Amino acid sequence: MDINLLSKAAFFLFLVIIGIPANSYIVLKFIFIKMVEKKFLPTNIILTALALMNLLIVFSRVILQYLNAIGVENLLDDTQCKLSVYTYRVSRSMSISTTTFLSCYQCILIAPSSGIWSYLKQKVTPNVLAITICLLVINIILDPSSGLYAQAKKNSTASPYTLYLVYCNMAFGTYNNYIANGSLFATRDFLLVGLMALASTYIVYILIKHKRSVKDIRSSSRAQGKSAEDKASRAVIMLVILYVLLFGFDNCMWIYTLTLTRVTNDMNDARIALACSYSALSPIVIIANNPKLQPRFKWLEQRKTLNENHKKVVDGNLKVASE
Repeated sequence: MDINLLSKAAFFLFLVIIGIPANSYIVLKFIFIKMVEKKFLPTNIILTALALMNLLIVFSRVILQYLNAIGVENLLDDTQCKLSVYTYRVSRSMSISTTTFLSCYQCILIAPSSGIWSYLKQKVTPNVLAITICLLVINIILDPSSGLYAQAKKNSTASPYTLYLVYCNMAFGTYNNYIANGSLFATRDFLLVGLMALASTYIVYILIKHKRSVKDIRSSSRAQGKSAEDKASRAVIMLVILYVLLFGFDNCMWIYTLTLTRVTNDMNDARIALACSYSALSPIVIIANNPKLQPRFKWLEQRKTLNENHKKVVDGNLKVASE
């Protein structure tokens, strides 16, 4: 096998091996928490939606990239191509929308409870599920054009305004369609990335301000409550940084392709690799920063605490005995 294809196969296999178990674990774990605790925190709703979208990205794009890299040919017909491309585009759109919503919601949570922030806390928190569903409906309505342009690869010469996606071609036909479609998605993505970056900047500002204000009262219960919010905020910031890095490069490459009359397969594969990496890497960030998803680590911490307490008791007894 060609070294280039081998590298692609290894990379996309890595995304599959990481992405499917990690995202499935998040979804199933939050469902289990809902069944046991009889409640579903708003943040957990957003994270569950993000994990579901990540799974759809893996199934609709990453697996196909891997199969193509190992030599599987002519896998999809026209209808399957339209369904695959449409599913990937909606899932990708939901991924960026959900991440933006998560960063904005966390921003609302930790903001001072006054003025507009108080109003947003009252209106957004009880309606997180409804807002998430609305985002899904909006993306389902806005993305049909992606599926309409998709078709199975054929031996005939394709239009110069065509994107090559392993088993499918996105044949836009004319330069105007090609530019309009690309510009629409790039503009939307940059607006959402800008919004999540703005929200994250405000979160960082609040964290720095809060750190200074509670420097001398860390032992109070209020400080402990804020500490949990701080950890959640830092997790959101890490997700945003990861998203901006991966999708930022992806969109820069996408804009560059709009200047070309023919886009190579390698460039398309590089773009898809960047876009799909978030679906596999983001659940790792979520799991690593969410105590609810770490039962084993929590058990180890409890055991460590018990051992430390036991050691203190033993040392105290030895000290008394020596006296």
